[in-house]
Formats: sequence, C-alpha cells, structure tokens
Amino acid sequence: MSERGVKGSDDDRVFKALASATRRRMLDALKAGSLTTGELCAQLPELDRTTVLQHLRVLEQAELVIGRKVGRERHLSLAPLPIKRIYDRWIGEYARAAVELLDELDSGT
Repeated sequence: MSERGVKGSDDDRVFKALASATRRRMLDALKAGSLTTGELCAQLPELDRTTVLQHLRVLEQAELVIGRKVGRERHLSLAPLPIKRIYDRWIGEYARAAVELLDELDSGT
C-alpha cells in the first residue's frame, strides 16, 4: 500500500473518532492531563463503563489516546500528533486558502 493510502486510512480513523461528541468530550478530559480509566469513567457518569471502554477503543485505534498499565491501573494520555496531522493537512491548508481569498477580495484583485 502506498504511503498516501496508509495516511488516508489513518486520517479516516481520526475523523471517525472525532465524529462522536462523547469521544470529543473524552479527549477534552485528557487534554488537562493523564487519567486512569476509572477517572475517565467518572467524568462521564451518564455512560456505563462498557460504553466508555468501547469509545476508548476507537480513540486508541485512531492513535489519539495512549494507554499504559501502572500496576492494576491503566493510565490514559492524549496523543496530539494525529490531530496535528489533521490540522496540517486539512484545517491549516483551508484556513490559509481562505485568508488568501479574503486578502485578494480586500485588495481588489
């Protein structure tokens, strides 16, 4: 598979993960710092533990969250590189094009 094909599927996993409001809330919770699985579940009291773990699995498959075992606990951390990749590839490019278009309109060209 080409490098572009791999990156495309990586991006697809990130977009799929970010499509859920629940998963975005989980990422927001992890933005402040590492949490155990139990602490993350406590921040989403409306969801049972199994549902949180299913959402967490999607985030880990997209490489947005990294889990590591510390004794009996699992510590979760935000992995910002996939979001930076999305920003660089999609958001940054489109924002730059929009700014250039506005600049052209403003200057009358």
